[in-house]
Amino acid sequence: MAAPVPAPASGSSAAALPPLDREAIRQVVAGFPNADINGALVRIAGSGGQFETSGGVGDKATGKAPDPEGRFRIGSISKVFTATVVLQLVAEHRLDLDGTVQQYLPGLLPANFPPVKVGQLLNHTSGLPHGTSGAWGDGTAAWFVDHRFDSWTPAQVVATLAGEQTIFAPGTGQQYNGFNTFIAGLLIEKATGHSYAHEVKHRIIQPLHLRDTAVPDRQDPRLADPAAHAYLTVPDADGTSHQVDVTEQSPWPWAEGGLISSAPDLDRFLTALFQGRLLPAAQQELLFTVPDVPNVDNPQCRPGQERACMSTGLVRTEINGVTLWGKTGSRPGWTSGVFATRDLQRRMVYSFNPTSVQGADMRYILQLANAVIPAPR
Repeated sequence: MAAPVPAPASGSSAAALPPLDREAIRQVVAGFPNADINGALVRIAGSGGQFETSGGVGDKATGKAPDPEGRFRIGSISKVFTATVVLQLVAEHRLDLDGTVQQYLPGLLPANFPPVKVGQLLNHTSGLPHGTSGAWGDGTAAWFVDHRFDSWTPAQVVATLAGEQTIFAPGTGQQYNGFNTFIAGLLIEKATGHSYAHEVKHRIIQPLHLRDTAVPDRQDPRLADPAAHAYLTVPDADGTSHQVDVTEQSPWPWAEGGLISSAPDLDRFLTALFQGRLLPAAQQELLFTVPDVPNVDNPQCRPGQERACMSTGLVRTEINGVTLWGKTGSRPGWTSGVFATRDLQRRMVYSFNPTSVQGADMRYILQLANAVIPAPR
């Protein structure tokens, strides 16, 4: 395998950081609600100052806009918390990035699978298949509404890999896969003897005073102090449709996507992470090192990108010549993201409330990104 490619040690990007255009950011959320998005919140911080705004409807009962400091389900941003804990355990010599899943958790993966390294889980080069878990259903809003309180244990999810084949030899490509992070969560529990929730709380949440962040029990559907209610549009038999409040739902994705947080907390977490307050230097550098392997249909990378875009825990992307590092996340009713330049001079947290589960929100996220990092004039 080719050597990994580290990011530059300093500087935010190859281009100068443009001035912050607050009005352009406000305009992105001013058109909500519409058929695709009920509401959105945005938090920007850095050298241009701190700025937060929201638009649309966060609660149909009151008509209020989303609360920019309220809580939301962060989906796969949870993976950054998980990767951070694993890297802390590596620094403590309780896990080894070159150690294998088969070594630490014998019998978890099918016997015909090749050895999968811990590091390959974190940078999504494991080649693991995507399984056949019923947790994803048929991918429609109607299915999710009917099954939103269903729950699966991590072991049940990973067990669906039985009978599958690896997509590529471990370490030879990159493809985003939530199974990697379910296994990483199980590794945390095996290495520490404590629950995943305990480790995240004591290693990240409490030290950083993240008052809105939690790893909920997988059978607890509640969301206290929500930034916005989440509504999905469900078709009716007569050709019309109605919206269902899915704010309460099972957080079964756990270490892969079950956490709850807020924009202020996510900004605080990413800032501490980038400043090296959570990891020693050797593990810190891995956050900004992307393996030099092919992109294998990785939805986290930009369309048409041929090489990998994910590091050990983060996604590298470029907006108008400026490099950002961070992570997106989604659960039905929410699409969120947290990104920053490596020097933290521009930081962005957003949460949109899409009305479908089919990704119609992407064009609005791109509009926001281009408002936060406008093209040179």
